[in-house]
Amino acid sequence: MRRWEANQLTEQRDSAVPAPAPALRGGRAGELWSNPAFTAALALALVFILGLIFSGEGAFYKWGTHRDALRQASVFGILACGMTVVIITAGIDLSVGSLLALAAVAFSIFSIHWGWSPWVAIPLCILVGGACGLVSGSLVALCRIQPFIVTLAMMVFARGLAKWVSGGMKVSTAVPAADGTYTYVGVPAIFRTIDSRWFGGNLSVVTVIFLLCVLVSWVGLARLRWGRYLYAIGGNEEASRLSGVPVAAMKMVAYTLAGLSAAVAGICQAAQEQQGDPEAGSGYELSAIAIVVIGGTNLMGGRGGIGLTLLGTLIIGYIEKILSINAVGEASRLMLTGAIIVIAVLIQRRRS
Repeated sequence: MRRWEANQLTEQRDSAVPAPAPALRGGRAGELWSNPAFTAALALALVFILGLIFSGEGAFYKWGTHRDALRQASVFGILACGMTVVIITAGIDLSVGSLLALAAVAFSIFSIHWGWSPWVAIPLCILVGGACGLVSGSLVALCRIQPFIVTLAMMVFARGLAKWVSGGMKVSTAVPAADGTYTYVGVPAIFRTIDSRWFGGNLSVVTVIFLLCVLVSWVGLARLRWGRYLYAIGGNEEASRLSGVPVAAMKMVAYTLAGLSAAVAGICQAAQEQQGDPEAGSGYELSAIAIVVIGGTNLMGGRGGIGLTLLGTLIIGYIEKILSINAVGEASRLMLTGAIIVIAVLIQRRRS
């Protein structure tokens, strides 16, 4: 009896002692490598080192190269802001490139051909992009159709609509008349404003617009309630629904925001090219996804953020610029972008 009591006391004593915490794999280094911000920043540093080595006969050392790299990457970055919101919900949006073309064509028609005020043309173009995103979000949320299928259909539809409203031609300063002739008009002031540079020509207005999109998206995801809802949906949709999260409404919001960002990118694209091209934005969805993934946002949803997308934009933008100043062909750039997506996904799987 005494032996049994002694054994019981020993078991109670041992159970009261907390079990040692499992050692972190790799210690401090393991923590760093599991941090997506660290790995993205490291990748950006490696890209800079490559730029210093393969400088394109010294072009990488000039500020104009960096200014142009930021300007060229800004349109992709604006698209990526909306794509980040969708991917956080464990979705995908393949239509953003076509929505960009639709907004570019519409903005050029409103501003160049019809002479509308930018205070009317810009909100209306953004409304068109948001409406298309809302349609996609409604089909995903209410009809339970896979995002890949829905946005693929919207990609084809929006591209066709852009070609239809433009007559399959670029919308430029050559305005067609009823008799088949053309009347040439000047470039609207709003186009020159968006395509201008501030601070002595050192910073593009399009880059400023991109940074504003980053700020607005960050505030929404990190500081507002609906941002927490989007993370919860991406983490576990069914648990979120049972917890009272309006899953359907939030999915519709996510795709609407992606459409809005695509419209903003289309306006910037039209201003930079001084025309609306119905073929613009082809393949841009690939670059937007690459930016989000290489930044560290998880394709499975629930993890990531706009800060990571900013790093991803810089990485892709500088890779493109380094390849450009070294006269690397477009085919090689596309293959490299595909390889980057695969590598980034593999890193995410290893980290998780």
